[in-house]
Amino acid sequence: MITFLAKRLIPDWEQVTKPAVRQAYGMLCGIVGVVLNILLCGGKLLAGAITGSIAITADALNNLSDAGSSVVSLLGFRLAGQKPDSDHPFGHGRIEYISGLVVSMLILLMGAELLKSSVEEILSPGEVVFSPLSLGILAVSICVKLYMSFYNRSVGKKISSASMAATATDSISDVCATTAVLLSTLVGHFTSLQIDGWCGLLVALFILYAGFRSAADTINPLLGQPPSPEFVKEVEDRVLSHPEIVGVHDLIVHDYGPGRLMITLHAEVPADGDILALHDVVDTVENELADDLHCLATIHMDPIANDEATVALRREVEALVRQVDARITIHDFRMVQGPTHTNLIFDALIPFDLPLGDKEVGRRIKELVRGMEGNYFAVVRVEKGFL
Repeated sequence: MITFLAKRLIPDWEQVTKPAVRQAYGMLCGIVGVVLNILLCGGKLLAGAITGSIAITADALNNLSDAGSSVVSLLGFRLAGQKPDSDHPFGHGRIEYISGLVVSMLILLMGAELLKSSVEEILSPGEVVFSPLSLGILAVSICVKLYMSFYNRSVGKKISSASMAATATDSISDVCATTAVLLSTLVGHFTSLQIDGWCGLLVALFILYAGFRSAADTINPLLGQPPSPEFVKEVEDRVLSHPEIVGVHDLIVHDYGPGRLMITLHAEVPADGDILALHDVVDTVENELADDLHCLATIHMDPIANDEATVALRREVEALVRQVDARITIHDFRMVQGPTHTNLIFDALIPFDLPLGDKEVGRRIKELVRGMEGNYFAVVRVEKGFL
């Protein structure tokens, strides 16, 4: 249904990397979510009134909260699509992450309320009346929620939306919850077991779990998570596709919302190259990244000496730093010769989980370099990466 509507309502519907198309997909899915959840809430309220089941009524209220969540997501996509202004020069894209967080908070609130109602039902169980109509409503609800999870996850991956991924997770938790309610209704009818409150409790736990997962998925990009390995590889491949650039390091990705990325990186170029020609290559790369990956790129040129002596020394130093930890890499390596000694200047990139402190790593590297044959001193800057 989403594809059918997208073909007729969204111009250039296949060009999902375009901000306008991406926003239209988010708003379309939000509207469909509101309508379906309101219909499900009405059906379950009817079933709950017929049977007197606290679990079914609670599940109906869960769908009502889902409708509210869809409204929040809809507003989030709408506000995130606003153009940059003087107060927000990087745009409003992070509103989508905030809307996803609000959805998560609504899920957690509903889960807490349902938990309270279920405990009360367990302590004072009431009679649950069996109704074929209620069973049919619950079965249809499961099918609808499975469909909603499918289209939210599919479109969410297509447009890289954390908010829609949170909605898809919520829909799956709803499937589990409604299945539990359906089973409790059947068990209560065919046996004398009063498990309606216990199933309501199980539904509440599912909802709380989904809320915590959704919150984590939306908080991470707000706090600043690393870019995906696929995106990093694509950036590096595009930069290194130009033969004038011989290496890439210090790649940093700033995320201001889906489709609003700023990246900075260091491009290694031959020290003996034509600086004007190399600068033109770098400008070309920045334009390609903007056109193809929709990100604003700033590239710093690092001149690299490729003479035999420098290359040989770099390899020797690389082998030495791996004695401290095999995962340490070096870059920006250069050699400055003086009358009494030679400085080897470079940066050492260390992993976050290295037990040694930065100063200790630097001290050990300097000792290893000092032990090399020849009068060498290491001028090393220890740093951690952003990938």
